[in-house]
Amino acid sequence: MRRDLKKTILSISAVAVFSAGLAANSWATTDIQWWHAMGGVNGERVNKIAESFNASQEEFKIVPVYKGNYTETMTAAIASFRAGKHPHIVQVFEVGTATMMAAKGAVYPVEKMMADSGIKLDKSAFLPAVISYYQTADGELLSMPFNSSTPVLWYNKDAFAKAGITEIPKTWPEVTAASKKLVAAGYKGGFSFGWQSWVMIENYSAWHNIPMGTKENGFAGLDTSFTFNNKDVTNILASIAKGQQENLFLYGGRRGDSLPMFINQEVGMWINSSAYYGGIKKQAKFAFGQTMLPYSPDVIDKPQNSIIGGATLWVLKGHAKGDYRGVSQFMSYLSSPDVQAWWHQETGYVPITKAAYELSKKEGFYDKNPGTDTAIKQLSLNTPTPNSKGVRFGNFVQVRDIINEEMEAIWNGSKTATEAMDDAVRRGNKLLRKFEKANR
Repeated sequence: MRRDLKKTILSISAVAVFSAGLAANSWATTDIQWWHAMGGVNGERVNKIAESFNASQEEFKIVPVYKGNYTETMTAAIASFRAGKHPHIVQVFEVGTATMMAAKGAVYPVEKMMADSGIKLDKSAFLPAVISYYQTADGELLSMPFNSSTPVLWYNKDAFAKAGITEIPKTWPEVTAASKKLVAAGYKGGFSFGWQSWVMIENYSAWHNIPMGTKENGFAGLDTSFTFNNKDVTNILASIAKGQQENLFLYGGRRGDSLPMFINQEVGMWINSSAYYGGIKKQAKFAFGQTMLPYSPDVIDKPQNSIIGGATLWVLKGHAKGDYRGVSQFMSYLSSPDVQAWWHQETGYVPITKAAYELSKKEGFYDKNPGTDTAIKQLSLNTPTPNSKGVRFGNFVQVRDIINEEMEAIWNGSKTATEAMDDAVRRGNKLLRKFEKANR
């Protein structure tokens, strides 16, 4: 293992070509197919990780293949498994966890695979907020954490100075006050956000220690029901919708579509994933910072903890036994401190292990880039409760679409926040019952 992944990454192509030449003269390497959903710059980083692993040994070759967005990648993997043409590894976003858990005949639990391959897996090395999301009730790790993130509040330091904002907002009333100053200073709007279900329903609930559903948000049973149509959630959504009248809030899309609003300095604040760090750093022509999510002081005195988003790597059954030794070696390599520290520092995703976090501190990354440890501190702010350890709902990919539709009805004024959330819960519960019936 290298001391400095950044230096090694630069020379990886030459090493990989040299190693491939040696392997060709000795024995054929075994290809390990890895389907992922990382496009653009992050896709290039995925390729570099694969190349660095391939250059570290000669027996196995990780072959990363971009299959589209998260939903497209998971759908493609399920279809390919049914056809018997599936990859060894597939990247699945966190809301697909319950669906993957239900596919018992298809999934090879990572912990069992590594044990069968004789490769050590130290679960205590992982950050608790990351690993707990992907474990069974008895603690078995089902998939390997890879790109984990959490939403944070991004802010334009230059815009704050121009608008006379001297204190970084900590509460939602302070976000409103800052937004009014930004609009008065000539900005088109105060703030926007992306991945709105994740940010304003899932994380708002966890941050305020409010259950999003019964049965510990689905962790304790399939017979769970949604409860996010409560007054605390509807009140904050109604308040944001009202702010549209003064351009305090501008809606810009369901996922990361609103990023240009922040980059182009149309809004001075943006709430979305910590993983946008690399992109913002590359594109922003202004000084920026990130801080913890705002909280509602009328709901809670101090915030609880946020929950992760992102994805993990699931292993699919049906390949030669020897292949899984290569998959296990790669999982071990992927979770090593150097690789994780590099991935974290390059992307803004949370380092999945304590060692990677400590390495980043030792290298002075957080001193040189203030605020980049916000996500880690936020996830670890308090011991997770049943309301804040995450969500595990069946058919949640489709449920998120429903929530997005209903939230957009709030923003366009066709429904009140209460009407929209009541409808989202009613429609979502139908999908929960459908999932429960299919997996009993």
